[in-house]
Amino acid sequence: MNGPQYEKLNQKDLDAVLKKHEMFRKGLRGGIRANLKFKDLSNLDFRAFNLQGADFTGSILRGANLSGGVYEGVSFFACDLRNANLERAVFKRADFRGAYVAGANLTGADLESADMREGRIMESGEGGTMSQMNLGKERSKGRTNFAGAKMTETNLSGSRASDADFSEADLTGVIINDADLRGVNFTGANLTNADFSGCDLRNANLKESINEGIKLTASETDGASFDTRKDQKKMGDVLEEQGTTIKDMLEGHAKWIASKGDSGDQLDISNIDMRETKSLKDYPLTAIRAIDANFVKMDLSGCDMQFCQFDKSDFRDTNLSDSDLRGSRFIEARLNRANLENANLSPLKFSTPDGGSRLERVNLSGANLKYANLRGANLRDSVLMGTDLSNADLTGADLTRADLTGANIENINLKDAVTDKAVFDKTGIASG
Repeated sequence: MNGPQYEKLNQKDLDAVLKKHEMFRKGLRGGIRANLKFKDLSNLDFRAFNLQGADFTGSILRGANLSGGVYEGVSFFACDLRNANLERAVFKRADFRGAYVAGANLTGADLESADMREGRIMESGEGGTMSQMNLGKERSKGRTNFAGAKMTETNLSGSRASDADFSEADLTGVIINDADLRGVNFTGANLTNADFSGCDLRNANLKESINEGIKLTASETDGASFDTRKDQKKMGDVLEEQGTTIKDMLEGHAKWIASKGDSGDQLDISNIDMRETKSLKDYPLTAIRAIDANFVKMDLSGCDMQFCQFDKSDFRDTNLSDSDLRGSRFIEARLNRANLENANLSPLKFSTPDGGSRLERVNLSGANLKYANLRGANLRDSVLMGTDLSNADLTGADLTRADLTGANIENINLKDAVTDKAVFDKTGIASG
């Protein structure tokens, strides 16, 4: 089977459909219910309309703007909603079975009682037999996919999502009461302060998830997989043990930098949970040592963190936009969903005793940058060997002479990126 033929609509076409649907809802003459099945609606703006009763079955809505709209009871069965904007929209009782919603923004959306179970579209074959319609590699799997979606403060109470994929999604503060989540994949998701009260989580996979403050009151968790909690000291406890303050430590580090090591002390925060620390941005952090430290969801935008050691540290959901990270090491660091927009990850130039110079390249070997925002980032000469860049956005990034040997570049966006003399595997560069 070749699959459906998609009619491509432009914004003018869609506006006409929206207007007639509004008339239909109000019972006005000439109104027509919106039938948008098997349409290509990519990157269109739905202008926060109320589309109750509409049907989007099988359609492509990649990058579309559905924010603020009302879609109660609407069918998104087997739709492609990758990277769509669904912020603050109402999807109560909506049908998302078999939908592919990876990378979408659902911040503040209401998905109460939505149906997110598996779903496949069937069609008649030769001799009257029924076969699965070919909707492409991902949607034909039938598994509802919210991988990498931003779903903070979203309401999913009462939803049916058995076997759905929420891997790498940001579900911070989500409310999912009394939902069917059997067999759901939450691998690598941010579940901080999520409320799963009364949920059926049997056989769900929560390994590698961030689950501090998670609420599991009256939930069924038989067969569910959880990681053993990592033993990390919190910065407050470290300061109490040493009888000092973070201000003193940062000032000591600033002296160490200014004196080139003659006075003060290098800041070493290895294996420490830094999330309670609010003043890191107020001091120069050049050359700090932070092996296996925790910076999850911190705001480190605009920080000066050149020539630092961040190997195996956790920066998931961290804001590092506009930061200066020249010459730093992030070997096997976790930067899933991190915001590195316009960050400087180029080499740091050092003078040598013989009057020459050497370059200290940023090393991200083996790091995880799934769903990371690297728009406009400077990655010149960086080492990205074996790095997982799947679903990352590198729009307008500079990858001149970067080494991506062995990197996972599945579904990355390289639109307007500079890749002169960059080293990729023989499989080539993913299209932007």
